[in-house]
Amino acid sequence: MSPEALPALRTSSRRPSPSRRSFLRAGTAVALGLTAAGCGFSSDDDAAAKEAAETPIDVKVDGDLVYFNWADFVDPAVFKGFAEEYGVKVVQSNFDSMEGMAAKLNAGNRYDIIFPSAKWAQRLAAGGRLRRIDHARLRNAEAVFAGYDYFADPWYDRRSAHTVPYIMYKTGIGWRRDRIGDLDGSWGDLWNARAKGKVFLLDDRDEALGVGALKHGLPLVTEDPDDLGMVTETLRSLRPHLRGFSSDSYNNLLNGNAYITQAWSGDMAAMLAQAKDPSVFGFETPREGSPVNSDCYAIPANAPHPGTAMLFIDYMLRPENVKKNIEYIGYPMPVRGTEATYDALVEPFPQCRVTQADLKADLFYRNVTAKGERARDAAWTQVKAG
Repeated sequence: MSPEALPALRTSSRRPSPSRRSFLRAGTAVALGLTAAGCGFSSDDDAAAKEAAETPIDVKVDGDLVYFNWADFVDPAVFKGFAEEYGVKVVQSNFDSMEGMAAKLNAGNRYDIIFPSAKWAQRLAAGGRLRRIDHARLRNAEAVFAGYDYFADPWYDRRSAHTVPYIMYKTGIGWRRDRIGDLDGSWGDLWNARAKGKVFLLDDRDEALGVGALKHGLPLVTEDPDDLGMVTETLRSLRPHLRGFSSDSYNNLLNGNAYITQAWSGDMAAMLAQAKDPSVFGFETPREGSPVNSDCYAIPANAPHPGTAMLFIDYMLRPENVKKNIEYIGYPMPVRGTEATYDALVEPFPQCRVTQADLKADLFYRNVTAKGERARDAAWTQVKAG
């Protein structure tokens, strides 16, 4: 995909994206290619490149910003403000899955700023594919690291050496109360007879397999063949109820294609905030556990304009910009002083709320062995095939 200049004059309607990942299609063939070697990224053998990745970045304009993220996941008004303040263009490309992001990086595409999830940040850092970020050079970093101690030393990036947290989220179940009434608060609700033929699972390997694992009390990211066999059979038993696999929870619920769907908390918060009658909808975090995650700002080792990327991160961390973005996308951003904006957004829908305590519960999707990744890919293929 060739980067295209972001329409700088597009005016924000304050309406969030229909879905954080509305175009997500977790391509198994791509995933197989990336996971066969374990983390999917090999370290660069070029000593000069390694040294460059460790060199502190000068925080200054050194070119336009080449940006790579999910579609429509930053308020356009924030982009416009950054471009005007620093006299640069924002050149935007979008990915439709983490596997797709990795494939573009492995193909040699060069970006200044990317937004990996936790486990993908770990893969990239371990493979020597990320620049170190000196938080002391970011004026607004203290609002993150002094206010959210979880990110001072997260499991996926020691001391957040290569990342700055962007958003937090969890996975649960969204549904239409007007069609099927109340639910029982369990992942078993996806088998609700009143929703037969109107059920969706997220089109995401880990998220879908996670349903079966949590339902049986298994490790969230199991790679055990017996466990995966149980997970596969459980999800196959859901097939008669499924309308399909889709990550557009927002539109599926609004237009009635879905009566019940696996969903990300931020997409639900954004949708509920826009609904004419929010009482029609509900979101629950099942008692067996709700997976959590965090997306990060990161600068690739081969970024052409790392100084501009650092300026962009710092600009995004300004509280006034964080507040705009929270209202636009529906996801909390861990920046001290912006909590009231998020609290107001999710007040009518408390189960959408995500906090540090949720992250510390440690229901993250983590990287497993190369053999385990292949086993999980195979299980996902069986689930999709029915």
